[in-house]
Amino acid sequence: IGKWIKSRNVPRRNVVIATKITGGRNVTPKNLKKDCDGSLKRLGMDYIDVYQLHWPQRYSPQSNWGQSMQYHLDIDSDPYWRAYGGPTSFEDLCYAMQGLIQEGKIRSWGLCNDNAYGLTACTRTAKALGTTPPCSIQGDFSMVDRKSEENGVAEAASPFNENVGFMAYNALAGGVLTGKYLNIPAASDDTERARALLNAQNPRGRMDEFGWGRTLYRYRTDAVQDAVREYERIAKKSGISLTELSLRWCRQRTLVTSTLVGHSSLNQLQESLKYFSVKEPLSEAIMWDIDRVHMKNRLPLFSSSRVGKDWNGEGEIGERIP
Repeated sequence: IGKWIKSRNVPRRNVVIATKITGGRNVTPKNLKKDCDGSLKRLGMDYIDVYQLHWPQRYSPQSNWGQSMQYHLDIDSDPYWRAYGGPTSFEDLCYAMQGLIQEGKIRSWGLCNDNAYGLTACTRTAKALGTTPPCSIQGDFSMVDRKSEENGVAEAASPFNENVGFMAYNALAGGVLTGKYLNIPAASDDTERARALLNAQNPRGRMDEFGWGRTLYRYRTDAVQDAVREYERIAKKSGISLTELSLRWCRQRTLVTSTLVGHSSLNQLQESLKYFSVKEPLSEAIMWDIDRVHMKNRLPLFSSSRVGKDWNGEGEIGERIP
């Protein structure tokens, strides 16, 4: 990125650079400094605008890859989390981030895959210590994953409360909200072996990769597929594509400050930019049609119709359920 900026004489102030440190027990004052230095070197930058935790420094059920959002006291009390003084405290985290700011290595910092507790604990701790509070929180958010609007994050992040920007990622639910996996399933779900192997070799997106596709199975539950089909009907009735409906809906939510988009081709990027350039908001009638679908299942990503009796508390990728 640094080489790109310099080769094109792009003013640094015109570009916002964000990067992350791996979460969990890796987040320590020492590692924050070391990993930040490593990122600056790899990026070829003098400073980072937003330095984020990829997931919380503590145990938090919402930061996992599976389907459960239930807090488990026994996991939080496990020696992995509680040995050697436990996870990095909010105080040490805020002091470490402030140190990087004072050194000129970062301008601000943020959270990712966290919840209302983590967000408020960070902002309130920083304010009590006189350090810089986080400016952003990044979260999974789309028409099939609206939990951040309903689990306290939107309230905590509000300008009237902690005033923290929200970066929505997976606005297209890993490509599922383009509709491309409706008629031809993701490779890991496809029962037609020859077609599945062909798509795995020439993936349409991350869902066709056997590793990622299996890990992200929650984006393809029966409940998600039902919702996507209904959203596709709304899009067709409105004369737009499902992709456009999904991105414009996300941009329109009051929670969202910035929508992050991912692409596997230049054409996909150009398509997204075209939709974001549309100034006119979706009509109230369209937004209400979307809400009516949402009311049938408020969180389809975390619903499953195929949990077997023999699963015995363990999900499809080994995560703790329910």
